[in-house]
Amino acid sequence: MEKWFESSWTSVIAICITTIGIYLAVIIFTRLAGKRSFSKMSSFDFAMTVAIGSIIATTILSKSVSLTDGVVGLAMVYILQLSVATLRRSSNVEKLVDNTPLMLMDGTKILYENLKSARVTEADLKSKLREANVLELSQIRAVVFEATGDISVLHSKDVNVELEDWLIEGVMR
Repeated sequence: MEKWFESSWTSVIAICITTIGIYLAVIIFTRLAGKRSFSKMSSFDFAMTVAIGSIIATTILSKSVSLTDGVVGLAMVYILQLSVATLRRSSNVEKLVDNTPLMLMDGTKILYENLKSARVTEADLKSKLREANVLELSQIRAVVFEATGDISVLHSKDVNVELEDWLIEGVMR
């Protein structure tokens, strides 16, 4: 416990240099891999973001991990992410990596079993409806629990507007 507040100038300088190096590596790899590197489009993308954060922190603060080790680890995570993003074009890989969107409301009908399986409460649902500026239940065409964990509210004030099937293709009812 007495070492919590101790540090040498050598340690501080090493942390600063390592931070700059790993920061530059993240920028370079992200530019090469694209913006998807930090999106939350799928559970794999989320895992990628967590892995990168962990590698950055470990590389910067751990004396047992060199800057080279950290950069190689980052490169491997980015290569994996690009590989999985490419392989996701196959429906089998997509099913393995991505969650399936789930319908929570079909029009004005609340699908309670789907709420339960998504672990979304009715209060969460109402909150999302308010957030989407829904003023009347008759405006709702569908509410979808997306693969990312977001909740999308598809609604219209015009009661004659119907939801196009293409928008809910692949959504589990």
